[in-house]
Amino acid sequence: MKQITIISGKGGTGKTTVAASLAALAKNAVMADCDVDAPDLHLVLKPEVEKQEDFIGTKVAVKKKDCSMCGKCHEVCRFGAISEEIEIDEGKCEHCGACAFVCPENAIEMEDRVTGTVYTSKTRFGRMVHADLRVGGEASGKMVTKVRREAQQLAGADGLIIIDGSPGIGCPLIASITGVDLVLVVVEPTVSGIHDMERVIDVARHFGIHVLVCVNKHDINAENTKKIEDFCKEQGFTVVGRLPYDKVTTDAMINEKTVVEYSDSEMSRGLKKVWEKVKVLV
Repeated sequence: MKQITIISGKGGTGKTTVAASLAALAKNAVMADCDVDAPDLHLVLKPEVEKQEDFIGTKVAVKKKDCSMCGKCHEVCRFGAISEEIEIDEGKCEHCGACAFVCPENAIEMEDRVTGTVYTSKTRFGRMVHADLRVGGEASGKMVTKVRREAQQLAGADGLIIIDGSPGIGCPLIASITGVDLVLVVVEPTVSGIHDMERVIDVARHFGIHVLVCVNKHDINAENTKKIEDFCKEQGFTVVGRLPYDKVTTDAMINEKTVVEYSDSEMSRGLKKVWEKVKVLV
């Protein structure tokens, strides 16, 4: 099994645009949308849901029976979730379990809470696993791990998984890249974009993962594009593509298609070249 994760230092760099086009070009790869906090790969791939499963992301304190009002739970709660009248505000509960631990009468229990849904679907390019984290839901890193495990089962020993990873450098990103064969970092040539690229590369390098870089909208700032390429050369990273700023990306999304399906534009040809290099390296 081979696994590729497309990542970025922040949202909005074109990560999903690249991931969707690689899925179209790979032909019959398993796709995993691991950006569970703000998933949008389904908007382009239009999956038909075959199976869905509730995701238990956390536990919350619940008063199961009357108590003696000793107040120990109120005293130990650091988050103001338990009032002096021993009423529990689930919205403030941080799931630590301290209240249940100190309760002498076992009147409080930690109860499972559904925080999202994981879907297994089929698309015009192959199977897809994706998820929907509820508003205010927690444990998105655990949900990413669940999505990846489901994708691995679908792919089998000889399959290919293309992962639309979580942006940033937090727990969801780490869950998106752990154990993959390579990561493809999508970066824009801006000052903040370069900073975010360096941070996310540091995370990937910490886990010993092979790094590739793709510069999106390279023509909006030639100087910064050169800085990115010089940085990659110094650090030993391969730049597998320079994609132009092109409104065809938006037009393709509006028409619910990947860029490589929608047109034979310079952007489309650039994405095809990226895939040719990636599939050799993976």
